[in-house]
Amino acid sequence: MKIAVLGTRGFPGVQGGVEAHCENLYPRLAELGCDVTAFTRAPYVNPNIKEYKNVKLYSLTCPKTKALETLVHTFKGVFAARRMNPDILHIHAIGPSLFAPLARILGMKVVITNHGPDYKRKKWGYLGKTALVLGETLGTAYANEIICISGHIARHIYRIYGREGTLIPNGVVMPKIVEDETTLRKYGLDKGKYILAVGRFVPEKGFHDLIGAFDRLYSMKEGRDGFEWGSIDGWKLVLVGRPDHEDRYSLGLKKTAQENENMILTGFLTGAALKELYIHAGLFVLPSYYEGLSITLLEAMSYGLSCIASDIPANREVALPDERYFKAGDVKGLADKMRKFMTMRLNEGERQRMTDLVKKKYDWDDIAARTMSVYKKAVG
Repeated sequence: MKIAVLGTRGFPGVQGGVEAHCENLYPRLAELGCDVTAFTRAPYVNPNIKEYKNVKLYSLTCPKTKALETLVHTFKGVFAARRMNPDILHIHAIGPSLFAPLARILGMKVVITNHGPDYKRKKWGYLGKTALVLGETLGTAYANEIICISGHIARHIYRIYGREGTLIPNGVVMPKIVEDETTLRKYGLDKGKYILAVGRFVPEKGFHDLIGAFDRLYSMKEGRDGFEWGSIDGWKLVLVGRPDHEDRYSLGLKKTAQENENMILTGFLTGAALKELYIHAGLFVLPSYYEGLSITLLEAMSYGLSCIASDIPANREVALPDERYFKAGDVKGLADKMRKFMTMRLNEGERQRMTDLVKKKYDWDDIAARTMSVYKKAVG
């Protein structure tokens, strides 16, 4: 089966949830016998990499601007896909889904994966939100089949549009735990004495709240509310990621963090360096206002890492204990949760239950097989 892929900036090693999803999914579909070509965005990828794990990579030029890159790249990509005459054009995310009708007019079978209502992201103005709502509407109406990465997205699609989507979640690669401290030494970190957050520097990720909560912890007086200074002294906050497009928000985050010696900005990391930070973190925090289904939270759980997350529908789906959720935007509540769980380590039984759950529910091989079933249904 010949598959063309649109909606990702590219892979391997490109920041983003859709990018991580595609990097893990399509090599497995290639193993199942699919002939896969992914159309990538030239500003984000190495043009010399033409293939990755039996997936052909074809870069298309586009402007690296928030407003235009998705529109230009997907428009060009639809025509490029038509020339290869695929059995399936698989479009990821609701922005690129704006072009699902064009793909159908050109005679292609279309599968879309809805990664969430992106118009809820704080970075979009009126025109951007309108375009994304239209993309969701047209993609839902014109796709042959729809995949939703979480139950709350599937329920949203059915409630608004009356259409059933197939629930196939994001996945995670279960890690091999290795003892290495190279990255810790580079950033001056101690094992188990730093809070880790991973993601893009955009408002909906809530990193400004995390920084505010961390500052609040350091400003607390010894003995207040039974809080002892020694439980926070020496801890660091590590933010892994970068903005897709530098703006006032991301520059403000960087400025605030750079003014505090206890905050570390690493930039975007992948591979062994990121793995090491997951392994040795004392606490993982996901303070997002919006998620489709966070791959970084699944990754943290796969390491058996103590996690807390904002109380939003996507984060609730991973079934952390109730006490590990906090209200999005509540800096004091986040600080209180951090204070509580920084020194409350998971015991071996709790870690095993968490990793077993992730391994069973978010296995990429199973996800690839289920995606293949959707393709077969779409082509009839």
